[in-house]
Amino acid sequence: MSDALTYRAAGVDIDAGNALVERIKPLVKRTFRPEVMGGLGGFGGLFDLSGSYREPVLVSGTDGVGTKLKLAQMLGRHDTIGIDLVGMCVNDVLVQGAEPLFFLDYFATGKLDVDTAAAVVGGIAQGCELAGCALIGGETAEMPDMYPPGEYDLAGFTVGAVEKSQMLTGEAIVAGDAILGVASSGPHSNGYSLIRRILDRAGSPLELELDGVTLADALMAPTTIYVKSMLDLIKVGSVHGMAHITGGGLRENIIRVVPAGLGIALDAATIALPPVFDWLMREGQVAREEMWRTFNCGIGFTVILPHHAVSAASALLERHGLASAIIGEVVTASGDERVRIS
Repeated sequence: MSDALTYRAAGVDIDAGNALVERIKPLVKRTFRPEVMGGLGGFGGLFDLSGSYREPVLVSGTDGVGTKLKLAQMLGRHDTIGIDLVGMCVNDVLVQGAEPLFFLDYFATGKLDVDTAAAVVGGIAQGCELAGCALIGGETAEMPDMYPPGEYDLAGFTVGAVEKSQMLTGEAIVAGDAILGVASSGPHSNGYSLIRRILDRAGSPLELELDGVTLADALMAPTTIYVKSMLDLIKVGSVHGMAHITGGGLRENIIRVVPAGLGIALDAATIALPPVFDWLMREGQVAREEMWRTFNCGIGFTVILPHHAVSAASALLERHGLASAIIGEVVTASGDERVRIS
């Protein structure tokens, strides 16, 4: 039948999907933990928790990478955006003291390009290795007419676990606790709709050098994954709370873990804007207040702990290659005045 239709003719290439699975199998296998049951390709990923926890509380998180994808696709850089995807999810569940156990991804595109998809999943696998969690499954969706040529979308999902008695709930936070800011690698995966508008206004000078790094490299630096360093820090003790600095910036994220009746006082003088943020503020004529509530401004994660524990915590983080400094403290506050930046 000369007019017979096929799925491939309709725009979905099953063979390309199968080729992608074969390409990524060794990458995925490297992320497996002893608790993983079975392999890649089943209808569901299996993970055996027995023997690992006494009273496990499961902590789940899901996220994407926002319009940083647009920049990645414009630059043809697909190998690190997967690290961003993992980082945005695992850093969130980490806030409650949870160890990320496994990860699943969703990759959607109009027409599947195996090389591009393999690069993206390779980044996801690398991110999982950095976080110590297993990539146990995912979905590749080829949907003709849903996306312009060359574009794709990403979403991620992770599950972590923490002993019920060791959860970080914020209840231990008291007035006088220090807020330790831990350095980010750049904007991570937040604020890119504004970043892209600033780039358009400035004429997209992506080869411009900022302190020896091109603007493109600074903006595409993958999200720092704080899992192993923070889990080590939690084991030492004295951690009262943590916050992942994402959308909403320093102004809106730290306060989320602080109990009622308390607030935070941040000292702006302790936070020197890294070159990429300084460039964004200057070229976009972005008000400082807008910077504080849009970007991480060089602080990707915060730890709330007693002042006497700061020195040891900073030394441990330095051994993990992370710079840190006190950026403020917890104070007594109520109502609408729970966040002060001076």
